Amino acid sequence: MSKNLPPLELGQSAQRGSPLETTAFVAGATGYTGREVVRELRRQGIETVAHVRPDSSRLDEWRADLTRAGAAVDTTPWDAAAMTATLRGLQPGLVFALLGTTRARARRAGRDLAQRESYESVDYGLTRLLLDATVAAAPAARFIYLSSLGVREGSRNPYIAVRARFESELRQSGVPYLIARPGLITGPDREESRPAERLASVVVDGVLALAGMMGGTGLQRRYASMNAATLARGLVRAALGPEWNRVVEAEGLRG
Repeated sequence: MSKNLPPLELGQSAQRGSPLETTAFVAGATGYTGREVVRELRRQGIETVAHVRPDSSRLDEWRADLTRAGAAVDTTPWDAAAMTATLRGLQPGLVFALLGTTRARARRAGRDLAQRESYESVDYGLTRLLLDATVAAAPAARFIYLSSLGVREGSRNPYIAVRARFESELRQSGVPYLIARPGLITGPDREESRPAERLASVVVDGVLALAGMMGGTGLQRRYASMNAATLARGLVRAALGPEWNRVVEAEGLRG
């Protein structure tokens, strides 16, 4: 069941009547979607803090890129106490959780399984840390979680399973939340090479285009791939809208 609030405006926080300025904290700001979310927030005139891992090998590059986009850059380490302190100081009205890894990135992270990035440690673990910090330090903030199409309880797919678990925990957390479930997120502007994903999007989009010509426009809007700019516009629009505590599927993110 969704709840209604007036849309957020610059100069307001997620809590009605608060004099605090609306600030968006974006975790995963260096990702394909995260960079576009930062740009879209700034286009909307929203003060934006983009989080970058302090140990990132591209920290200087990301700092320059995100600063050019008009965001402040935060390098709080992924530590529960440190992240809680950061959010307590910022008091954001919006917290975007856009974190994720891939199997290829996990393999590159090293041979030691305990040190590898994984769906469990990144997609779930860091997102859960961010949620806990939000609950402790900024419980009135809207928590926007980038999940995935097809999330369901009991899935054996590790990518889906960790998202299903987190969605359940987010619903029980007490913070205002928005769960976004887009389909494939891809485009020619994506830096990271994902040939299998590109091929899948071409095949799926082709089938859906044919279905659309035959009257299946609903299927096309729900399952067709989208690029990061389209997704970012949908995420920000939903985050600033009047409804919260809800799931937004791909067709809702397209606008």
